[in-house]
Amino acid sequence: MSNVLLLALVILDRAIGMYMLVIVARAIMSWFRPNPRNPIVRFLYAVTDPVLSSVRDFIHYRLRLNLGGIDISPLAVLAALWALRALVLPWLVRVVAGAG
Repeated sequence: MSNVLLLALVILDRAIGMYMLVIVARAIMSWFRPNPRNPIVRFLYAVTDPVLSSVRDFIHYRLRLNLGGIDISPLAVLAALWALRALVLPWLVRVVAGAG
């Protein structure tokens, strides 16, 4: 059973890493004027918009942080994912490996 849980944690780690790359690609793409009908652009927006818009709303409306039009939501999401990947996942691996 612990092997299945370890495999699930490895898959989760890889998925978080790929999502981080997608967010970086979206942030870099925002520096240019991409064609909104391009399938890659549509994919990046579809995958990242739900998370980034929620974080953007939280930063702007809950924290009342106004940075003059600079969007720090990708940075906030990347920091949260990094913390999850660097702090929580290794702890879960130790718990699961110790239980098996």
